[in-house]
Amino acid sequence: MIQKATYLILLSFFLSCLHAQTPEQPYFEWTSLPFSKEELAQRRSKLLNLLQRQGKTGLVLMPSKDGFSYGETFRQLDDFYYFTGLELPNSILVLDVDDGTAVVYVPERDLRFESGSRPNDFPGRPLLDDSEISARSGLSLKSRKEFPILMNEKAALKTTVLINNGRPGPVSFASDDYVATYSPIQILLQALQEKHPGLSFENIYGSIAAVRMIKSPAEIELMRKSVDITVKGIMKTAKMIKPGVSERYLEGVLEGSYKLNGANRLAFGSIIKSGPNSLWPWRILATHYNRRNRAMEAGEMVILDVGCEYMHYVSDVGRTFPVSGKFTDRQREVLSMEIGVANQIIDFIKPGITFYDIKKLTDRIIPEDAKKYMQVGLFFGHHLGLSTGDPNLQNATLQPGMIFTVEPWYYNHDEQISVFTEDVILVTENGCEILSKALPRTPEGLESLMN
Repeated sequence: MIQKATYLILLSFFLSCLHAQTPEQPYFEWTSLPFSKEELAQRRSKLLNLLQRQGKTGLVLMPSKDGFSYGETFRQLDDFYYFTGLELPNSILVLDVDDGTAVVYVPERDLRFESGSRPNDFPGRPLLDDSEISARSGLSLKSRKEFPILMNEKAALKTTVLINNGRPGPVSFASDDYVATYSPIQILLQALQEKHPGLSFENIYGSIAAVRMIKSPAEIELMRKSVDITVKGIMKTAKMIKPGVSERYLEGVLEGSYKLNGANRLAFGSIIKSGPNSLWPWRILATHYNRRNRAMEAGEMVILDVGCEYMHYVSDVGRTFPVSGKFTDRQREVLSMEIGVANQIIDFIKPGITFYDIKKLTDRIIPEDAKKYMQVGLFFGHHLGLSTGDPNLQNATLQPGMIFTVEPWYYNHDEQISVFTEDVILVTENGCEILSKALPRTPEGLESLMN
């Protein structure tokens, strides 16, 4: 009787598990397509047409991100997302330059949705057989199992693999360093080299940049929203600046505001630096774990160089505030000079000029006694889009739809004074628009915002 009762209990439990099993989760139950399939197709066509005009042949490969999380929310790689609009994990977009086709090689199922020990909580998600993915994206899907077969065939034909290496120059492979961080591109290249000898490789960073530099109206609207969220965050944070408050406390106010206003995540680690910290660029300042958490002191200035990400698109805005609520005469003088340089750069921006033209102007307008403290490469700024280092061409002619920052900085270690102003600029048909214009820029406007 005891054995029979135990059997019935186990059977009942098993049947209840079957009854409780949640259904498989379709891809679009969890995400959406951010752009129309027509716009996504146009992006791919622009790239393929450009490569064909350049006389390129072969396959363009764009890997997606490894899907498994170690605590962070999944965020797709930029190129894969730009040309597909999809969050598919562990996939590879293949564009054939010769015949103009586009295929995504995907896992048959999303293993993140499966667990043998917890079937009710991990109900499964088909990818290859989900017809909605192809229907909505306009892309053909094939099994990842077919990708090695394709590459074996292409290796036998000595095909060229065209890949965005992340920067201009020759293709960069993984090295034999004992300690290093490799990009998904380098990991893909290493696998292709080892498993499919016979392939050759070419960097098409410049071609990718030429397409991605020009933002569509839909992209511009997302970036407006991203900038707006950042501006609101800075406005809220400015009111909390006072002696005794820590840099990290200001980070909490700022980043909390981002979340309240709909940001998905940070564009980069917030840079809030005061007093002696303000004298150092982020790459130096961030080299130590706990450096960026000092309490601000009266008479100092604090710099905010910050941005959020909204629907994959980023912002990057900067301002300098007086910790005591009012600039000293010298602080006001330096900040006014730096803002004056920024104003002249912004007034100069229009279609038809080049970044080198901006550089020549900048060299001319910076006061002689400030040039030692305002050192710059091509121009005071960088391109924005899916990242704060969006692909770009230094010799490009400005065109409507380009978005980049203008951010003159002044690091004077002799006087221990540093100021920084950064705005997001959209090139328009007749000039440019400051997307961050809602945020005060003058010393008087910044003081008023605090008080």
